[in-house]
Amino acid sequence: MLSMKHISKVFQADLIETHALRDFNLEVKDGEFVAVTGPSGSGKTTFLNIAGLLDPFESGRYELDGVDVSHLNDDEASMLRNEKIGFIFQSFNLIPDLNLFDNVDVPLRYRGFKAAERKRRIEHALETVGLSGRMKHLPSQLSGGQQQRVAIARALAGEPKILLADEPTGNLDSLMARQVLELLESINEAGSTIIMVTHDVDLARRARRNVHVLDGSVDDFTVYDFEKESHGFPTEDERTTFA
Repeated sequence: MLSMKHISKVFQADLIETHALRDFNLEVKDGEFVAVTGPSGSGKTTFLNIAGLLDPFESGRYELDGVDVSHLNDDEASMLRNEKIGFIFQSFNLIPDLNLFDNVDVPLRYRGFKAAERKRRIEHALETVGLSGRMKHLPSQLSGGQQQRVAIARALAGEPKILLADEPTGNLDSLMARQVLELLESINEAGSTIIMVTHDVDLARRARRNVHVLDGSVDDFTVYDFEKESHGFPTEDERTTFA
């Protein structure tokens, strides 16, 4: 689904070069749920922006669902992003003057779907996140957790091949965060590929695989694949070891 090999990203400011990613390598298979962790400044956000075709990179090879994106122009990258990728942001990014139905509708209109197809996708997405009865509510009438569910519905309505989540529970209390993560788990179990960037180690452990980024590279010594264990999620002893 996602393959990055020897990716390098450099930010230039006056005479100062900052190497955000150095020889970055990562493979994510179809249907995986991967949590990406690491300290501030480690390169997590840069990785996510490149994965989402929002930022270019200096060198390396990046394939998304079998497509080599390394030499796409802006229009080609935008088209591939809209077709293949769904984004879930920490700050929800809902339009306050639009109801839930219309918020989910915005990216679908941009893609040019006909009204009947948009309606089908919107209703299905809002039903998936448990908000089918609140389609005419405004974001201000919802809790933080519910607003994040709308943001997830907006991403799902495009029927993407992969969901990129940037600190999706960062603005939520612990109860709402757990509910949102349970929703992401159910979406993953239904077949969606999810990559989640998070600072929360407890949330990261709920993913099927953890990847730790340090100084712009994947730290191979802290990659843990829970799915390979016969019992699925880690035991308490394994959690302690991983921490």
